[in-house]
Amino acid sequence: MSATSAAWTIRDMPPQKGRRVLITGATGGLGYETALALAQAGADVLLTGRNPAKGQQALARIRAYCPAATICYADLDLADLGTVTAFADRLGNEQEGLDLLVNNAGVMTPPVRHETRDGFELQFGTNYLGHFALTGRLLPLLRRGRTPRIVNLSSGAHRLLADIHFDDLQWRTSYKPWRAYAQSKLAMILFAFELQRRSNAFGWGLLSNAAHPGYAVTDLQTSGPRLGRSRPHPMAWLTRLMQPLMSQSAAEGALPTLFAATAPEARPSGYYGPQDMFELKGPVGDARVGDKARDPALAARLWTISEKLTGVTWPNHQPSFV
Repeated sequence: MSATSAAWTIRDMPPQKGRRVLITGATGGLGYETALALAQAGADVLLTGRNPAKGQQALARIRAYCPAATICYADLDLADLGTVTAFADRLGNEQEGLDLLVNNAGVMTPPVRHETRDGFELQFGTNYLGHFALTGRLLPLLRRGRTPRIVNLSSGAHRLLADIHFDDLQWRTSYKPWRAYAQSKLAMILFAFELQRRSNAFGWGLLSNAAHPGYAVTDLQTSGPRLGRSRPHPMAWLTRLMQPLMSQSAAEGALPTLFAATAPEARPSGYYGPQDMFELKGPVGDARVGDKARDPALAARLWTISEKLTGVTWPNHQPSFV
């Protein structure tokens, strides 16, 4: 899909009747808009989040828009690997397969360093390691899905100030909010591409790709920067000034995810985002991939370390069935 092709909208989305979908961080913002569009298209959607009250509110809003929607909510805290394991085990016992996994949940640039329950830096642990563990735990369900897809949410930040800091993955020595965020989003696109390589090599039958929303107006830009602050972020005025010119709505920001998740022309190892104003807004198209994200050796090294950190070991052999 090129930037010059006709603008893709949810009206171009194929019917999703009966498609079993799981979306992380779906109680608001991009995840909510993704869930709403898929539910309207007929998918069976499982919303997840950390706040049951917000989960019920999201369900009520979607049902108001689409009374026939098949949707439900479950608690899932990606900052707690024990919770991730319990959630995946429970879903494995309840479901026969999973057709689409959207790894959407995220934390953005808390000003001071926080840790997950397992001792990981909050952004790396939530944005990436939690999703790595969840996807690995759900692999049996995905392999039983119908043309299963996994979409990882990355960011244009993966090209800027981004690296995988293997000497200090958890930012214990010198925490830098934006660099830590960029590392987590670089990790997500590396994960998407390496997952496709391994699926091809070991016969998992997955289509793995990635997307980014550009500058979509959600609470992500404020909820993360508020962590650890008793007063508003000192640059909040600049954000308010820039938004009307450079941003788009959460519904518009969800379009690259929906394209990656549903479009027949979405490619394995594709990466999609908005096309205007340095990929901050505009119609969906192929997004720019940073040089480090293309490095298979970097991806393989990160994968190995991620298995050790999460305790999730992926199969490394061809399946024994046809």
